[in-house]
Amino acid sequence: MNNVTYNLKYLTIIEPLGFLYGSAGRFLSPENLVGRSGAKFPPSSTTLSGVFAANLNDDERKKLCVAGPFWGKTERVHEEQNFYVPTPLNYLVKNGQIQHKLHWDDQKKGWYDEEGNEPADKFDKSTWIPINQWDNPTTVESPPWRFTPHLHPRLAQDQRRVYIEDEDTPAEDKKGSLFLENAVEMSPDTCLVYLSSQALESGWYRFGGEGHMVEITCIELNHYLQNLLKQPIENQLALITPAVWGSNRLSYRYPVHNQKEKSITPTQQTSDTEYVWNTKTIFTSRAHPFRYRFGNHEDPTRPKLLSRGRYAVPAGTVYVLEDSLSQSWLEWDESWFPREGVSFKRWGCGLALPIKSLQTSG
Repeated sequence: MNNVTYNLKYLTIIEPLGFLYGSAGRFLSPENLVGRSGAKFPPSSTTLSGVFAANLNDDERKKLCVAGPFWGKTERVHEEQNFYVPTPLNYLVKNGQIQHKLHWDDQKKGWYDEEGNEPADKFDKSTWIPINQWDNPTTVESPPWRFTPHLHPRLAQDQRRVYIEDEDTPAEDKKGSLFLENAVEMSPDTCLVYLSSQALESGWYRFGGEGHMVEITCIELNHYLQNLLKQPIENQLALITPAVWGSNRLSYRYPVHNQKEKSITPTQQTSDTEYVWNTKTIFTSRAHPFRYRFGNHEDPTRPKLLSRGRYAVPAGTVYVLEDSLSQSWLEWDESWFPREGVSFKRWGCGLALPIKSLQTSG
């Protein structure tokens, strides 16, 4: 296996030119117009990877790495390179404020707040903190987008009504006459942000499905971000992008050493699986579906290949490890990541930053 060294050097800024598309992987039809459960936004790094791949040559494509998604306030992103990343899940947020920063207690084997209590209140979900406050966040933001469903009817050519196919229509020509698009409207002066190893020429591109257009600009990372990404991770870390761990067939909550496919089940993992990390504990939530389409280079005219469905550990997940890694994410071995054609590290899988503010007692 070729161990490619990725280097995230650019900030890719995506400014919507109108609506964006907010669905992924769920089927909508005239019989099922309540598919909001399939709403997904912002687009994953695999989506942006497709835009890059279509505009890079083979050598550049082999070195491509894209990580995200994040978002920011456009003016501040351009001027200060400050954008928002998912809040670590052990930071409990209520009414837009961080109420508690939980730490792992080795003796009690649990997560406790600053006063040694276990908070039992309800707290906000899906919040974001500014990257320039990573070591000591004091500001919390909610996502700046909202879903706006759009119904696209296919009208009859001679009447203002939905087209109804007759019995003589060949099966290969039959189409649905209604389509519900989960369009997404972002707040003015906000943008999507990704990290990338390559730069795209500034311009307008199709992005995220349904032909929606965006303006993409790439700028070099400033010293603060470069140094933050290169900070060695010791024994406490938080994911800022979703992580798919495991073999090509199974999804795990921890990275495993890449191995040949075996007929194993998760219940056999203790005997057949070699974890990369010796983990004390993990603070996480429900796994997210992870899937992408990949170009068919042998025959570009044929439909793109749909990957095997996987589950990703969500961004914000916090790991406490027994041993220090002493490596930044950029230095992590590519064999820790699944590989389907290319390594999942190419998509910024499990991009993590060290947490220094946690107090670990015991």
